[in-house]
Amino acid sequence: MTKNSIALIGFMATGKTIIGKELVKQLGNDYQFIETDQMVVKMAGKSINKIFKEEGELIFRRYEKDACKNASNLKKTVVSCGGGVILNEKNIRNLKKKCYIILLTATTDEIYNRIMRNGKKKRPLVDKENPKKEIENILQYREPLYRSVADITIDTTNKEIIEIVHEIITKTKINE
Repeated sequence: MTKNSIALIGFMATGKTIIGKELVKQLGNDYQFIETDQMVVKMAGKSINKIFKEEGELIFRRYEKDACKNASNLKKTVVSCGGGVILNEKNIRNLKKKCYIILLTATTDEIYNRIMRNGKKKRPLVDKENPKKEIENILQYREPLYRSVADITIDTTNKEIIEIVHEIITKTKINE
């Protein structure tokens, strides 16, 4: 089966959404962009912060699993995955059926700076007293998982969006 979709994975603030949207522009009208987090919000009828506060992370991860399954059935789609999508092996198995898995990374300092610029309150996992330490702790656990499932890894630190997009298109040969 030919892969004609791309799933962007990685920790929060590595550029999955902004790169995904630009990727769709570059790939053309046949492609669509979706975010698993937005699919979860739609399914749950409430924000991710509310899901975490009212129902907990376990329920959020169930919604996320359904979102990944739905996304994996779409053709010519760029999927921006939530940072924890790799915590469930079934999510990756579903996405790998039709998607190139692209891991976007950034340095811990860069991630921290991006999150602080955009407001940590929007990010329930790092809305803590010491967000930088929390980022380091989560990354220490998740980094090996991200790398083990990625078809391609791209560091987004100090790179222009268009440069990253062209690197993805070139390495996946998705437009051929």
